[in-house]
Amino acid sequence: MAILAAVGRIASTLVTMVGTRLELAAVEFQEDARRLLGYLAWSLLAVFLAAASIVLVALFVILLFWDSYRLQAVAGMAVLLGIGALLIVSSVRARLNAQAPLFAATLAELRKDVEYVRHAAGANAGVIDE
Repeated sequence: MAILAAVGRIASTLVTMVGTRLELAAVEFQEDARRLLGYLAWSLLAVFLAAASIVLVALFVILLFWDSYRLQAVAGMAVLLGIGALLIVSSVRARLNAQAPLFAATLAELRKDVEYVRHAAGANAGVIDE
């Protein structure tokens, strides 16, 4: 009888732990989704404003040198914009690589749970209830 009660308690504990971890995963997913949507909205606005300003600056420089150095002005603006694009791409790539993986906290808690269950199972392996 004691074995059945112990198995029931273990099963109940495991179900509770899984439920808690699923709730943690859901909360973490919602936080990440909100954060990513915020980044997306601000990024789209920044891209629009940056594109408009880049076009205007490029036109200004080209018109400024239209009579004397037209081709050099166009080439210079193309090189400058290309270098800017490469810097932005490398910055975004570095930020994405530096970010913690999705559900990092949930995975850490699940690892702790697995270690706890293994430790508890190892400690109770030699115990027999009568």
